[in-house]
Amino acid sequence: MGDARRYLQLESEFAMVHGQLDAPRIAYETYGTLNNDKDNVVLIFTGLSASAHVASNREDPSTGWWEDVVGPGKPIDTQRFFAVCVCSLGSFYGSTCPASTNPKTGRSYQLEFPTLTLEDVAHGAKCVVEALGIRRLHSVVGASMGGMSALAYALQYPASVATMLNISAGAHSQPFSIAMRSLQRELVCNDPAWRDGNYPTDAPPLEGMRLARKLGMISYRSAEEWQQRFGRERVTENTQAEARWAFGMDFEVESYLAARAQSFTSAFDANCYLYLSRAMDLFDAADHGGSVQAAMSRLRLDRATVLGVQSDFLFPPSQQRELKEAMEVESIPVNYEILPSIHGHDSFLVDMNRFRPAIAKHFID
Repeated sequence: MGDARRYLQLESEFAMVHGQLDAPRIAYETYGTLNNDKDNVVLIFTGLSASAHVASNREDPSTGWWEDVVGPGKPIDTQRFFAVCVCSLGSFYGSTCPASTNPKTGRSYQLEFPTLTLEDVAHGAKCVVEALGIRRLHSVVGASMGGMSALAYALQYPASVATMLNISAGAHSQPFSIAMRSLQRELVCNDPAWRDGNYPTDAPPLEGMRLARKLGMISYRSAEEWQQRFGRERVTENTQAEARWAFGMDFEVESYLAARAQSFTSAFDANCYLYLSRAMDLFDAADHGGSVQAAMSRLRLDRATVLGVQSDFLFPPSQQRELKEAMEVESIPVNYEILPSIHGHDSFLVDMNRFRPAIAKHFID
């Protein structure tokens, strides 16, 4: 069992927190070798817009979204560990999602897809883990939405997780990040092309998705990084001429946001985006016991690592501190670090000089 893209096709109904799916499919990728005792497994959850392709492999040599973290000799060392990265249920990258065909109707689910929760995402991953014959994970890992999904997994299946690495996430979303994502969803839904979720595949709500992605990119980084990276640099006359409206691009930062928005809208389905975005807002660890502290009492972790970033205002350090303190009350040893990166919420993807050592420390037994 080595590097591969795989699909788990479930043969029966998949119970969700709100409804059910008929025989969904879960996409995942594996890296490294599963040992005889099946106790070297690291389960990785993705952020909202990432696929299961966390790193390059023999089947797919293209660069993965966490290329500097997963692989031989890297912090998640695939010479030691068998890494499994699961494409979230509801995501556009291979698992059953709103864009998938509903077997009952022969049409895309679109808004007939049940309300999605991160508990459902964790449930889909557990199905993969069980199909591989794995009883207990060495570690469950995730950042951003992935960190919340990792926590959902550990809360729902406490006996099956030895350690957790949780990055730039929290026990729930705070009002500021909920407000940001709510506005992003509204931008998509107010695009006439959205058509109440019933848009044809060849005419999606590109304008709404473009604006939502721009807003997202602004929230993923910090003002300090924007200043250092772009300052007040102006765009070229050619770029200015390409602007789509009269008050369009004067500055390089605007051009950057436009390019990132364009690449996203061409690669992700709008309804999938809406469902996953709302799932982040709906998640609350307190649902597993009545309070965050009661939820943490469910965990059976040998230890945990909780990482955050000073400049992250989507999931600020206070949220990582809340997780750390609640786990310590339950006598769970916690390695806790708030890293001094200027890259905001996206630091775990771009500031490898700080994140590689912090992640590697979690895997030193």
